[in-house]
Amino acid sequence: MTDPIVTQDQIDAYARDGVVLIKGLFKDQVEQLRAGVARNMAEPGPYAAENLREGEGGRFFDDYCNWTRIPEFREAIHASPAASVAAALMGSKTVQMFHDHVLVKEPGTSKPTPWHQDSPYYFVEGEQTVSFWSPLDPVRDASLRCVAGSHLWDRPVLPTRWLAETSFYPNEDDYLPVPDPDADGMDIREYVMEPGDAVAFNYKTLHGARGNESDSRRRAFSLRLLGDDARYVERPGPTSPPFPGHEMSAGQRLRTDWFPMLL
Repeated sequence: MTDPIVTQDQIDAYARDGVVLIKGLFKDQVEQLRAGVARNMAEPGPYAAENLREGEGGRFFDDYCNWTRIPEFREAIHASPAASVAAALMGSKTVQMFHDHVLVKEPGTSKPTPWHQDSPYYFVEGEQTVSFWSPLDPVRDASLRCVAGSHLWDRPVLPTRWLAETSFYPNEDDYLPVPDPDADGMDIREYVMEPGDAVAFNYKTLHGARGNESDSRRRAFSLRLLGDDARYVERPGPTSPPFPGHEMSAGQRLRTDWFPMLL
């Protein structure tokens, strides 16, 4: 299953590196997504957060799991080629919705997004996963940064709380310490992007982002999708997003009334 905007080279690069740039994935939905972000910030959901300590400049807003209540997000997801592109990248016959995520860094927000993998926070495991991170403003220095090949590491990176910088789960020895990819000379992929472009990355790919020192906003819309082999997994503590009351058991495919099939 392929999509005209995805090449075989990109599919191969995604399997090898865990990250690839997809130009124009949401190019026809940029204004719709901007309207959705505005609605989201005006009407935050229960998981909305302001990710700055007292005294830190700017504003770093994020919120997730709002696609069911914000029509602009829902319509953009279905109108875009994201599902078919995800299927091609994952090598999956099916594509299932997991959640959306909005991240906004206002001008003068020096705080970076900490290095992390998404997978340890989630209650789902599988090799066929993809996140799309799409800026709704041009980005030069505040783009997503991904460490190529980190999705193949033998242990996950320790999940931490972004503000407190404390560990997220017990049993720290089960995890790799959070690295400093710049200091360690890792292969960091970072792209100059236009609105509607998307970085596609595996849930196990280590990633972060610089602060926004520019005089322009940096709005980003992320979409998390699942493939054929994704299954519910128990974690040693609360997951993020939490999805309370889901009533799923280890090894099950995520319930399709909450996490609908897109393909």
